[in-house]
Amino acid sequence: MNEDQLTVLMIKYLKENKKSAFEKVLDELQPYDIAQLYRNLPEKHHLKFLLFLTPKEIADLIQELESDLQIEIIHRLGVEKSSKIMDLMENDNLADLLSELSVENIQEYLSVMKAEDSTYIQNLMSYSADTAGGLMTNQFMSIKDDYTVQDAVDKLKSFAEMNHTIYYLYVINDDKQLVGVVSYRDLVLADTNERISNIMFNRVISVPVDLDQEEVANLIERYDFIALPVVDENHKLLGIVTVDDVIDVVIQEANEDIEKLSASGKDIDFYTKATTAAFRRLPWLILLLFIGLISGSIISGFEETLEQVVALVFFMPMIAGMTGNTGTQSLAVVVRGLITHKLDKKTILNLIIREFGVGIIVGIICGLLIAIIALVWMGSIIALVVGISLILTLIIGTLAGTIIPLLLYKLGVDPAVASGPLITTLNDIFSLIVYFSFATAFLAYL
Repeated sequence: MNEDQLTVLMIKYLKENKKSAFEKVLDELQPYDIAQLYRNLPEKHHLKFLLFLTPKEIADLIQELESDLQIEIIHRLGVEKSSKIMDLMENDNLADLLSELSVENIQEYLSVMKAEDSTYIQNLMSYSADTAGGLMTNQFMSIKDDYTVQDAVDKLKSFAEMNHTIYYLYVINDDKQLVGVVSYRDLVLADTNERISNIMFNRVISVPVDLDQEEVANLIERYDFIALPVVDENHKLLGIVTVDDVIDVVIQEANEDIEKLSASGKDIDFYTKATTAAFRRLPWLILLLFIGLISGSIISGFEETLEQVVALVFFMPMIAGMTGNTGTQSLAVVVRGLITHKLDKKTILNLIIREFGVGIIVGIICGLLIAIIALVWMGSIIALVVGISLILTLIIGTLAGTIIPLLLYKLGVDPAVASGPLITTLNDIFSLIVYFSFATAFLAYL
């Protein structure tokens, strides 16, 4: 059964008030599928759909939806019922949801929560959303370093309802400082009377609460962890960041970089209104529009050359286009590399030398190919001008696409803002200057 058929069937059950049939279908669906079904339903059926769900199902549904639909649900259900559902949500997701509400609404919901949960949620909301603190959850299990294996197993059983987020057992001392970690495997294989301090792994990799989310994602990818502990400045254990949250971060960061590289503006997707999308793109396009006027002034400056050798116009789009293409390729390589590598002077120098070599190789091959075509078609001097111009502009374009994002990175600016259109526009200017300068120099021979 495809999505459309499922939607039609569920609408039928809602209209006919067939709750048991509705629940039978829902039992076979994952939370993501239920969320997709909710999105596909006409809005008039949303409330009845929610009333057919259990509080746990609503909590799972909310955590799969976008913020506007989350807010719609809690407003539909009211404070009393919504607060019960919030108790079933993971605290990091709940903190994200509450941060979208007004201050009055936040206080209203916090006031009906358990004091412990309310305090933790407020602490989570105090951290920036793009840091380890903003990502972490308190659904982890800690044990004391003086526990025996049997003590740890008994505590683990009492936390059975949290098993979907218990990946490791974190060992703390009397000051709640993180001192070790124990895996399920270590626990199962150890003697029940063995001290946890004897079987724990002492070298625990943790992250500070204010660490950027990209760095957290890099650590989890580097060490193949399922979760990472988060600590404060005194090394006290505050929470954990799980791999499922990191996957969301990776997707989010990739989308942001694509938006910047294409200069399309942030937060534009399939559902963004045309007016909103247009105004988010306009600042970049207006900037590039004025920069593009420089290209026109360069061409007008070589008007005399063009009048004498009209054939030069034919190769002008190719020279500019190829230069922009090589620059964009280098830009993509650099931005991708900055995400996964720490840069030092040696790495930067090697990268520039490597890209310079790439520019020379690509320039010579493409330059020779176009020179042969120009030679057969228009004669030797035109071929020489076009061939040498293309070689030089491809080298310049490759270096520009490499050096500009590196300079921005060193200046503390996100290098992804050196977007493809910006690099292309700048390379248009470089290529036209080189091309017409060579043509002017050889004008007597053309």
